Amino acid sequence: MSVPITLACERYDRTEALRDGRVRPAGVDLTYLAQPVEETFFRMARFGEFDAAEMSLSSYVVSATRAGVTSADSPFVALPVFPSRLFRHSSVYVSAASGIRKPADLVGKRVGVAEYQLTANVWIRGILADEHGVPVDAVSYRTGGLHQPGRVEKLKVDLPEGIDIRPIGPGQTLSDMLATGEIDALYTPRTPRSFAEGGHGVRRLFDPAGPVEEEYFRRTGIFPIMHVVVLRRDVYTRDRWLARSLFDAFAEAKRLCEEGIDETAAARYMLPWLHDEVARTRAVLGEDYWPYGLERNRTALSAFLRYSREQGLAARGIEPEELFAPETLESTLV
Repeated sequence: MSVPITLACERYDRTEALRDGRVRPAGVDLTYLAQPVEETFFRMARFGEFDAAEMSLSSYVVSATRAGVTSADSPFVALPVFPSRLFRHSSVYVSAASGIRKPADLVGKRVGVAEYQLTANVWIRGILADEHGVPVDAVSYRTGGLHQPGRVEKLKVDLPEGIDIRPIGPGQTLSDMLATGEIDALYTPRTPRSFAEGGHGVRRLFDPAGPVEEEYFRRTGIFPIMHVVVLRRDVYTRDRWLARSLFDAFAEAKRLCEEGIDETAAARYMLPWLHDEVARTRAVLGEDYWPYGLERNRTALSAFLRYSREQGLAARGIEPEELFAPETLESTLV
């Protein structure tokens, strides 16, 4: 008899075989709830509504390192599966009125963030501090909704003194405030309308971002991780084998996605030069450029854990191994 498991996860090419049933986790009757990531993150972090879910790496680290909480009794346990990863130099936007031309110009400015603890924002602050001499406490943060007013932090964060962070007004949005110059810059994983629509004097700080991001990878070996997949702790404790079963299924779904991605006989995706882009990506990032598992991702995870600790989010320092179910960290092949 299969164990019923509900998984909440955005629709991705690398998970589509799980959603449509081509891949079935061993021993699992899987219900795949395809829904926007913001909804999944909020419902899982606040209420633990799903057996398994895609989760912000930052939210997971915060929940796993709260004061008095050990890895063994945190509310979730992660699989080393990374459904979303993205370079984030392209996620820094500035207002024409700000006078910001280079990263160092951010010092002393007002920066909008939907939430301080968002994974993308942890990466942006860490990269700006490490690579461009912009300390985390060198700017003033303003929090709120990107396009809809009223957004709040999903998780309570206790930040160190010296971090100037305040919510924007109840009727304000960060995208509009960037267009009017009420904030100078915006760190955001989603593209603000004030940039996408044009004509508002909003531009990317790193433009073009691609060459900067490529050079960053060549130097650091880091392809930033945004999301992990987690099991609710009680589900994992009841049936520990689920962790390995789901991990193997995610890996197989990704393999099917990669198979024929650059086929030219008939285009699988609506990108006419996809084969060229796949070849370029492999030349820069390697043949398996979206790896699952711990070891190939250790450098990125270690950097993120350091950033989270330095930025006042992780309550204690941990090693990457502590994030994941141990059943997923060793090969089952002999």
